[in-house]
Amino acid sequence: MVPMVKNRLANTQADISKRAASETNRVQSVSKKAAQALSADPSARHAPATRAAHRGDASDAASDARTLRPLQVLDTLAQQQSGISLSGLADKLDLPKASVMRLLQALEGQAYVMREPGSTVFTLGPRALSLGLRSLQAASVAHRYRPLLSALVQRLGETCNLTTREGEQVLYIDRVETSEPLRMTLPPGSRVPLHCTASGKLFLSQMPPDQCLSLLQGLHRERKTAHTLTDPGALMAEIDRIRRRGIGTDNEEFINGMVAIAVPVRNAQGQCVAAVACHTPTARLSLSELLAHAPMIERTAQLVAQLLLAGNAKA
Repeated sequence: MVPMVKNRLANTQADISKRAASETNRVQSVSKKAAQALSADPSARHAPATRAAHRGDASDAASDARTLRPLQVLDTLAQQQSGISLSGLADKLDLPKASVMRLLQALEGQAYVMREPGSTVFTLGPRALSLGLRSLQAASVAHRYRPLLSALVQRLGETCNLTTREGEQVLYIDRVETSEPLRMTLPPGSRVPLHCTASGKLFLSQMPPDQCLSLLQGLHRERKTAHTLTDPGALMAEIDRIRRRGIGTDNEEFINGMVAIAVPVRNAQGQCVAAVACHTPTARLSLSELLAHAPMIERTAQLVAQLLLAGNAKA
């Protein structure tokens, strides 16, 4: 009996050994074929990693595009003379209206975008405008246009400014003073009203009439001097004259005994984004005498525009 059991155990062990050897041979055969295939096509070794890398690159590109969308919205709004509707913005960006609306709502919540009162037209908000103004005031930008203002002051003998509109006010971006002892001092960063200054009325004249009237009616139109226009109808008539002439004027409307003119600085789209202004005491020049120097101021404004455009192109 015992010899029979031993024989069966020996047979079983032999059978297991044969099966293990067969499986080992099969695995070695498969490994050999795989090695031959990889040798014939080396790129196959890296195919999974390459596909993963490509998927990663595509995902990164899509993520970058989504990250830049708010800036694309602001850039598009900045190119519009009088705002743009949701559908118009969606068409320009080639994005679904729902996606654009979410972007606008987020930007509006942070004051980078605003809606015109009683309409669905979107424009740049005060924080976006402030950001642009701070970039103009930065030393890296200012050093390009300040020599132009200085040269203009030397020729005219009067103080000259670079200004822009900030909401319902005029902001002084930069200023070069005359050497004359009798002068008005308003340092860069100062803000003055729209309705009674040469720059302010120039900026108003660049707006569509209905938008201009709406803004004027909401302004606090303080009477600064006996010459200040405060009636909306009279102001609109004055702004219409400025629109036709292309030069803003202040005939002692802001400060008694001071007159000023302002000419536009235009961007690549022809929009008035800033102004070069000059003011003088009436003791030295009358408004009509100052207007005779307008061509010289306009040439400086054109040079400032060229410098700013060149700086944007480099950026």
